Amino acid sequence: MATRVILVGIGGASCSGKTLLAKHLVRLLPSALLLHQDDFCPPEKDIPVHPEHGVQDWDDPPTCMDWPRLRDALRQVKTTGHIDHASNDHLNQHTEVNVDPTVAERWRKRFAQAPAVRWVLVDGFVLYWDQVVADTLDVKLMLRVPKETLRTRRDQRSYALQHTDDVAAGTVWEDPPGYFDNIVYPAYVKAHAEVFRGADVEEGDVEPDSGVVLIHPPHGEEGMTEALIEACEALLAAATEGQGHETDQL
Repeated sequence: MATRVILVGIGGASCSGKTLLAKHLVRLLPSALLLHQDDFCPPEKDIPVHPEHGVQDWDDPPTCMDWPRLRDALRQVKTTGHIDHASNDHLNQHTEVNVDPTVAERWRKRFAQAPAVRWVLVDGFVLYWDQVVADTLDVKLMLRVPKETLRTRRDQRSYALQHTDDVAAGTVWEDPPGYFDNIVYPAYVKAHAEVFRGADVEEGDVEPDSGVVLIHPPHGEEGMTEALIEACEALLAAATEGQGHETDQL
């Protein structure tokens, strides 16, 4: 019997909690996979230097991703229900924010009784920039977190670079001074200008034709639990409405 594949985008600014939310969902969804957009960043040698600030710009939407490779990977997983590449996410710093276990268990039981689905969660900070990528996703979630919260979290983070011939696995990138204000946040605004009305990423409503479900959780465990509930409601609606792509190769 064919099993439907539903691709779920979980977008948001860097340090908005999208990867944490994705991992909580993977733990409670039956037959779920997680694909990280960060695994499709170009190698360090191909990252351009910002013309004004003189540092490598890892965040500019047109150049921060290998878009053809990401498009191909999404088409492949949507057709087969399998992910064929290894992730570098385990090399990154991880800050755990728990959710209410009673809430998680309740949703686990609800999904266990829902129609059979192969869930593929895709998290990324520029997930809705590329129209081909956005159109491939069946459900599009977006976490919105205040700018100051993002800055505080980003100041406490470092990132593992892609493992290539010229970069060893586990090589760490740390933001140079001013990187969040000069590079990260302007790129976030640029990447989501067409998602929000008037390009207002901080307070604007999402454009109705974007198909994006906006989630703006408060801080901490309570906030992550609320985000989990909102995400589960959107996913359950997708499962019961029969959205997604069918494959008999699972």
